[in-house]
Formats: sequence, structure tokens, C-alpha cells
Amino acid sequence: MLVTLKEIMKLAEEKNIGIGAFNAANLESLQAVLGAAEELDAPVIIQFAQCHESWVPLELIGPVMVEQAKKASVPVCVHLDHGETLAYLERALELGFTGIMYDGSTLSYEENMKNTKQAVALAAKTGASVEAELGSMGRRESGAGDTGTEPDDTKIYTDPEQAKAFVEESGIDALACSFGTTHGIYLAEPKLDFDVVRNVRALADDIPVVMHGGSGVSREDYHKAVRAGVRKINYFTYMDKAGGNGAAEYLKTLQAQEPVFFSSLSMAGRDAMKEDVKAAIRMFALAD
Repeated sequence: MLVTLKEIMKLAEEKNIGIGAFNAANLESLQAVLGAAEELDAPVIIQFAQCHESWVPLELIGPVMVEQAKKASVPVCVHLDHGETLAYLERALELGFTGIMYDGSTLSYEENMKNTKQAVALAAKTGASVEAELGSMGRRESGAGDTGTEPDDTKIYTDPEQAKAFVEESGIDALACSFGTTHGIYLAEPKLDFDVVRNVRALADDIPVVMHGGSGVSREDYHKAVRAGVRKINYFTYMDKAGGNGAAEYLKTLQAQEPVFFSSLSMAGRDAMKEDVKAAIRMFALAD
């Protein structure tokens, strides 16, 4: 069942849970996420980030995401993650995406506001919802190529007072806040400031807060984040890593000189990702 981001955030509010937003950068990850959600009878968000364009074109994977969401037995939002240009956001909306994120976090407040308002206007034409970002999580969404050798000191924590003004003027439906998480692989235990989440919610009319850079956060901190008011949790790097580990384990089962078939390898990765997504969904719903 295809729903908007606003609709799925309403479900999260009613249940006081976090809903997982998983990137579907290929068919195997899409199957893994939707399979996990249906097995658990849980709402879910499937995403495609602009930085994944080199892996598979939006025009190729986007229609598949939308069609599979319509056929799913659970509520599914098809969301564009980290859209960096208004033209790219428009492409996603034309394909039927029901949520878009405009990422102007590296711009000035004024430029971010200007472009976010334009994103809201574009989304209104199709009834889609809009997520924006204030502050910075540092690394980009894709964890690929991240060697984990350099500390990430580029984070800028979200100012709750500024968030209040931003939400009121822009008309967005969800706000990605920086409160200590980092995209990619964690090099050290993150120091999370849950007061940022609580204060943004208190000042900005209970706007659903989005947690980016969630991979590698402890179970206890996920629970604290959800109880503080996080309603959407982006999760990709460790899911992708689980798929890689699943493929590697499959290779270990082969006998010497036994041929390696890509189809079998990809299915092993898909199944491993599905189990990782199931665990994440349960954790975000405070069920595990």
C-alpha cells in the first residue's frame, strides 16, 4: 500500500515508534526491505539517495520501487533521500515518489530555506510530503568507499530555535536533525544529544524528527532517540554491510573449484540484508 511520508509519520506518532527508512539501491535490497516489513506486518519507508545514481539510475529503479510499494501488504512510503537539486526532486515526483528530502544542509540558512520552500511547492502538485535538514551529519549517505581511517569532525548540531523558525516558514512535514550521528561506518562510539530532539519537538510544533546516520548506534541509544521524538530512522550502511557478509559466507560454503554463480551470490546477500532489516524494524519499534 503506497502512502505518503506524512501518512507514515502519523502512524509512527500514534504508536510512539520509529519507522525504518531503508535505501533500495538495487533490486536485492528492495526485496529484502519489503520482505522484512511484510513478514513483520510493519510500515516501512524505502528510499533512493541521489548519490546512488552511479549504482543504478533513478529512472530505472524508481518505477519498480513505486510499483512494489503499491502491491505491498503493509504501508510503504517511497522516498527520495538526500535530493541535492530541485531538478532531481522533480524527477522523483514525476516517477510517483510520495516523499522527497531536500538536503540544503551545506548551504546558508537563507539558501536552504529558499530551496526548501520551492521543494514544498513542487511536492504539493502531487500530494507528496517533504523532509528537510538543518545541521549536518557530516559524511554523505553512501558508506561505500569510506575507509574508516579519518575522524568525522564536520557535524553541526541543529539549533532548536532555528528549527522552529525553519519549520514554520517552510511548511515541511519532517525535519532531519543533527544530534551526534554520522553517515557511514562509525570510528568511535557516538555522543548523542537527545535534548536536541526533545527541544526541536517542543518548539517546532511536534515536527517528526528524522535520524540520519543511524547505522552503528547502540540498541539503547536507538530506544532513547525514539522516546525523545525521533520518528524516521535512516538505515543503510550496516544493512549493505550485512549483505556483503552474507555473500562472503556463501562463498565459504563452496567446494574447491566449484563455480560461483552471481545469482546465488546475490540471493545470499539479499537474505542476509532481510534478516538485518527485520532486526532494525523491531528495534526501532521498541520491540527488541
